[in-house]
Order: sequence, then C-alpha cells, then structure tokens
Amino acid sequence: MNAILITGATGFIGGCLVPLLTKQNMHIVAAVREKQNKLSSNITHVNVGNIDGSTRWGQALTDIDTVIHLAARAHILHDKAPNPEEEFLKANVQGTANLVKQSIAAGVNHFIFISSIGAMATLSDHLLTETSPCQPDAPYGRSKLQAEQALIDLASQSNMTWTILRPTLVYGSGNPGNMERLIKLINRGLPLPFGLVKNRRSLIYVGNLVDAIATCLTHPNAKNQTFLVSDGQDLSTPELIRKIAYHLERPCHLLPVPPSLLKMAGHLGDTIEQFTKRPLPLNTSTIDRLLGSLVVDSSHIRNTLNWQPPYTVDEGLSKTLR
Repeated sequence: MNAILITGATGFIGGCLVPLLTKQNMHIVAAVREKQNKLSSNITHVNVGNIDGSTRWGQALTDIDTVIHLAARAHILHDKAPNPEEEFLKANVQGTANLVKQSIAAGVNHFIFISSIGAMATLSDHLLTETSPCQPDAPYGRSKLQAEQALIDLASQSNMTWTILRPTLVYGSGNPGNMERLIKLINRGLPLPFGLVKNRRSLIYVGNLVDAIATCLTHPNAKNQTFLVSDGQDLSTPELIRKIAYHLERPCHLLPVPPSLLKMAGHLGDTIEQFTKRPLPLNTSTIDRLLGSLVVDSSHIRNTLNWQPPYTVDEGLSKTLR
C-alpha cells in the first residue's frame, strides 16, 4: 500500500488513528493547518492551512493511495459565528468537495470520509439503518450530508472508490462536547436529576472507531459503501451515568425528576444564557440529548467487513476515565 493522507491527524480521532496505523507499518502523511509538534518525527506532515474550497492539496496528495478525511468544523455547543450554516458549508461541504476533486486529479484510489450520524438525525425514536431516510436537523449534520453527496457524485465520475462512516457519539480520553460535560458533573459526586429517563443511545469508543477505519483501508468490500458504526451496546442515560460513576469510583445519586420538569429547566437555561451571554451546564440542547434516543443498527459493517469492535463499552469507559 502506498502512502495514506490523513486530515485532522492531530484531532481527537486522528490522535488515536495515527498511532494505530503506524503500528501497522503504514506510511502516513498528515495534513496540518500549521506547523506543530503533536506528531512523532517519523510522520510526514504537510501544512495546508485552513480547509475550504480554495485549499491547495497538490503537495499533500503526491504519491497518495488513500485519503482519510477526518478534519471538519464540528458541532459547537455555543457557536459565536454570525452565520454558522455558512461556516459549516465552507469547511465541511466546499472543503470536502475541493479535496475530493484534487484527490481524483492526483490519482488517489480510495477516499474514506468520516461523516456523522448527525447526517441522518440528532434524535430519533426509530432504529436507524443505512437505508433510513436522512433528515438532519442541525447545520453540522446538514453539512455532513451534503459533503457525503458531493463525494459520491464526484467519485462516480472517476475511478476513485469511497467509503463513508457515520459514527454515533464518539467518546474517549480527551473527548470534547457533551460527554466531557457529563463526566465532569458525575465526577463532582452531586445528585443528578435523570433517574426517570428511559431513553436509548448508541455510542462508540474512539478505539473502536479507528479500528473500523483501519479495516476499511484494507477490506475490498468497504468500497463504495456507507456504514453506521457503534459499540453495539445501547445505553440509557441513567445506565451511562452509573457506568461512568463506577469507573470514576464516585457515588451515583440519580434523582427521580420527571422529564417534563427537566425540559422546563432547559428552557430556563436558554433564557438565562440569552441575558448573561454565558453558557450553562443545562439548556435545551443538553437536556434534549440527555432525554432523547438515538439508536443505530451497526450490523451492516459487521457482516460486510467481518468487523467486531475490539472494546466493550466498559473497556472503553475504563480507558476513557483512567
């Protein structure tokens, strides 16, 4: 196998993927925004600046066989951009389409795109599969779906094959976002008002995700496929809190507060945020994610690629919280 170009190599997922592929003796080229020291000296890195529709990829794509596109403008809890939709469009849609076009021109054979379950939905009461309708309800998810479509449309006019992975909520050491906030709340040992929540959520440990990516690199059946990926063990919010508390060796006190009251608290949090201009731990977005369900069927990647997650949820949480 020739060299592999990885965008977002120094990010949360990339920081786990690069060491795994290095152990497998793969030649990695890391596309970075600017010079930094996060990568080991044996990794080739190329400065590409910001990723958008005008990024020049020529040097980074020299002698590249496969591109793994991780870099993206991610979901931001308190987005201060004047027009978030436009910023997601520039980075995630135009940036991806531009990279795909230049990859095709450079003779890249395979393009692996790390999308998101957000390209389908943020919350859903129905089990999601690869054939479920895509109804993204946030700028981030809409941009990921448009990027997927751009990749498929452009690649279909060339000899380059593609793979799209839609991970559920990714957790691991240093994970950003809502999981990090929940861990901090649990670590304080305070009672949490989620004892009556009866939802189901699919998660994926970052170690399982990068293993799935590595499998897609070498398995011929990964070509021109979209896969939903998860740990395969779905949890309710109370179950997740109990597991996190157990691995943190912290007390777990779940109060039986009705979900309707939690939703009212979320709306109150929104109002306070508007007046104070400061983010709060509980607002509508956070409450919806803690109360709502989002479950996927990840059997397609398991059956097609004979892939099994190497870590259980408890093993993943243990490594995350160690």
